[in-house]
Amino acid sequence: MTQAQGPHSLQALQARYGERHRWLLLMSVMLGSMAAVMSSTILNVAIPDMSQHFTLGQSRVQWVSSGFMVAMTVSMLTTPWLLLRYGYRRVYEVCMWLLLGGGVVGGFANDFPLVMAARVAEGLAAGVVQPIPAIIILRAFASHEQGRASGLFGMGVVLAPAIGPSIGGVLVDVFGWRSIFFMVVPLAMVALWLSRRYVPTSAPGGVQADAESPGLDWIGLALASACTLMLLNGLVQLRRDDHTVAVALLVLTCLGVAVFVAWQRHLLRPRRRVRSATSGRKAKSLRQVPQVRRGPLMNLQVFGHRHFAMGALVSFTYGIALFGSTYLLPVYMQMGLGLSPSYIGAALLPAGILLAVTIASVGRLSHRMPPAHWVSWGLGLLALSFALMPLVHPAAGLALLWILVILGRIGLGFILPSLNLGAMRGLPKDLIPQASSVIGFVRMLGGAAGVSICAIVLEWRLAVYALTASHPGHADLRAFNETFVFLATMTALALLAARKMGEAHTPTKKD
Repeated sequence: MTQAQGPHSLQALQARYGERHRWLLLMSVMLGSMAAVMSSTILNVAIPDMSQHFTLGQSRVQWVSSGFMVAMTVSMLTTPWLLLRYGYRRVYEVCMWLLLGGGVVGGFANDFPLVMAARVAEGLAAGVVQPIPAIIILRAFASHEQGRASGLFGMGVVLAPAIGPSIGGVLVDVFGWRSIFFMVVPLAMVALWLSRRYVPTSAPGGVQADAESPGLDWIGLALASACTLMLLNGLVQLRRDDHTVAVALLVLTCLGVAVFVAWQRHLLRPRRRVRSATSGRKAKSLRQVPQVRRGPLMNLQVFGHRHFAMGALVSFTYGIALFGSTYLLPVYMQMGLGLSPSYIGAALLPAGILLAVTIASVGRLSHRMPPAHWVSWGLGLLALSFALMPLVHPAAGLALLWILVILGRIGLGFILPSLNLGAMRGLPKDLIPQASSVIGFVRMLGGAAGVSICAIVLEWRLAVYALTASHPGHADLRAFNETFVFLATMTALALLAARKMGEAHTPTKKD
C-alpha cells in the first residue's frame, strides 16, 4: 500500500476528520514550532549559571546559543529535500525526537561538549521544523483562510518566546540551569502524540515522498554552512581592536557566497545536449549527456519572482531589526536606564502577550488589505518606535518607554502573519517548500547578524562618547539612542522593499 493510500495518508485523514483536519494539522505543527522557538530563546537566562558550573568564560559558554543559531539557520535549507525524500510525517517526528533527546541529554550532561552537542541537535531540528507550517498554510488552506491560519499560528509561536524566558528565570532560580533543557520535553512529547494522529505521510497539495528524488546537495550545504560561520565570526571579530581577522573572514564570506550562487546555478541547468555525427550520414542528431541526480540546495528560481525577491529582502532587514532590538532593549533598560532584570522581564511580558493578540487579530482581518500593505504599516510603526526612543529619559518617567515598546510590538504583529503570505502567494506550488525555507533562512541570517551588528554599533558609540564626554552616564544613554536610530534606518529600508513587494505582485483569480 502506497503512502497516498495508507491509513495515515492525507486522503485518509481528511476522510476521518473532515474539514477540521487542516486546523488539527496546523495545531500539531504549531506545537512543534513552539517547542523549537522556545528552545532557541529560553537558554539565554541560564548562561551565567552554566558559566559558573563548567568554570568557563562567558564568551565560550555563549557558543551554546551561537551553535544553536548556526545549526538552525543552515538546516532550514534542507527542509524541502527532506520533505520530498521522506515525507512530512517522518521528518516532523524525527525533529520532535531530536528536540526531546536534546532536552534530556543536555539536562543530564556533566560535560560541556555534550551540552554543545545537545544544543546543535536541537538547532538542527528547530531549523527543519520552522518552514513546515508556512508550507502547510499555503497548500492546505484556501486563500481567504490563509490570513486567519497565519494569525493563529503566529500567536502560538510568539507566545513561546514571550512567556518562556519569564518562566525560565524562575526555573533557574529554583532548580538550576538544567531545568531549562527539560522545559522542551513535555511540548515535544505532546507534539509527537499529535503527529501520530493528524500529520499525514503525504503532503498537503498531493506531493508524495519520493525515495528516488535527487540527492541532497552536500556541496551547497557545506558552502552555506561555511559562509554562515565566517559571516557571524567575522562580525564578532569586528568587536575587537584588531580587525585583520574580521576583514579576512568577511572577504572570504563574499567569495564563498559567489561560489555558492555559481554552484546552485550550475545544478539548475538542464542536461547538456551535444551534437554527434550519425554514422554514414552528414545529418547530426542530439543526444543527452547524463548528469548526477542532485537538486540544488537553494532553488534560485524563486528569486525570479519579483514579489518573492522583495519579500526576502524585507525578511532579511526585518530579521536584523527584530533580533537586534530583542538584544538591545533589555541591555538599554538595564545599563542605560538602570532598571533591574526582574523589573525588565515583568515589564516586557505584557508587550509580548499584546503582540500575540495583535497577530491573531491581523490574521482575521488580513483579507481586507493586501499582505504587502499590512507589512508596510507594521514596518512603519516599528521604525517609528525606534526613531522616538531618543525622547525617553529617566528624569521624565518611563511611560513613554512602555508606549514605544507596545507600539513596536503592534508593528511586529502586523508583519508576522503577512510577510510569508505576501512573498509566497502566487508562486508555483512546487516552489513553495523552497520559498518557505529560503525566506526563513534569510530572516534567521539577518537576525543572527543583527545581534552582532547592534552590539558593534553600540560599542563603537560607547567608546566614542567615553573619550569625549565629561558625563559618562549621559554619554551611555546617547550611544543607545543612536543605536536605536540605526535600527530605525534599517527598518525604513525594509519598508521600501515592502512597497516594491506590493507593486511586484498583481493578484490573479488563481491567488
